[in-house]
Amino acid sequence: MATNKVGTLIKEARTEAGLTQEQLARKIAGLSASDISMAERGLMDLTQDQLKKIAKITGVTQTSLLNAAKGTAKKSTASKTSMQVTAAERKLVELYRKASADEKKAALKALKGENSLTGDLLESLLDNISTEKVLDTLMDGVQDMLSQK
Repeated sequence: MATNKVGTLIKEARTEAGLTQEQLARKIAGLSASDISMAERGLMDLTQDQLKKIAKITGVTQTSLLNAAKGTAKKSTASKTSMQVTAAERKLVELYRKASADEKKAALKALKGENSLTGDLLESLLDNISTEKVLDTLMDGVQDMLSQK
């Protein structure tokens, strides 16, 4: 029988991702909304493959769901604080990891408000421009700053 811990994690991940049980179930072959409900309440065990798919869809780590399903809690040397991230935040992390050292420094300066690019980004956000447009603006600004060196 599944533990309440894994069920709680599934429900938290699903709701943070803005998905209903039905929407999540449609994304995973072989699962119904009823299955998701039962898993969230600890009344049904999900396979490791299903847990991995839920993690990928909702943006949580696979390890957290798999460890909860096994009833083990792996101690981490990293920060013990976990957080949900939005798709936009995930995209920023991906872009940051791909960036050169100079691009990373320029991006951090922009985020700290140490150049005029930050004002442009905030204005874009406030004007409800799409996340993709904001990310493009950020990367363009970083590239402009690097080319001015």
